[in-house]
Amino acid sequence: MTSVVHRSPSADIDASTLYRILRLRVDVFVVEQACPYPELDGRDLEPTTRQFWITENGEPDGPVVSTLRLLEEPTPAADGGLVYRMGRACTAHAHRGRGLLAELMTTALAEVGDRPCRIEAQAYLTEMYGKFGFVAESEEYLEDGIPHVSMIRTARENAGE
Repeated sequence: MTSVVHRSPSADIDASTLYRILRLRVDVFVVEQACPYPELDGRDLEPTTRQFWITENGEPDGPVVSTLRLLEEPTPAADGGLVYRMGRACTAHAHRGRGLLAELMTTALAEVGDRPCRIEAQAYLTEMYGKFGFVAESEEYLEDGIPHVSMIRTARENAGE
């Protein structure tokens, strides 16, 4: 499979693509994980929200097989800078183990740059997020019946070196 990372502010995504992104998220988080929760939280409509996704075989209109969402937090960092929140990261079951989420993370974190970024990680993924510089900042807790850990990738003075 050829993977091409697509990126767009939510406001600029056509309805068909946004539908395919949201469908994958519902398929993974609500159906596969048997976790009924309000997937449509309104944050996809915020003007600064960015979506990142990979389609099957890189086809622009193909099925979305991996996605993540990058938000700008309404509360700035203690130093007055911007804080990001990464979430809704998932990959279709048939496409896992191919590094697709790592590609999306790399692209999104390049956009975050040296600013802090938070994620509410499912507990079993903390090691994977750790490879991207995220560290736990909470004990494990249950969210919608699934163990999670709050993680942060702090501001980096010399990101990319």
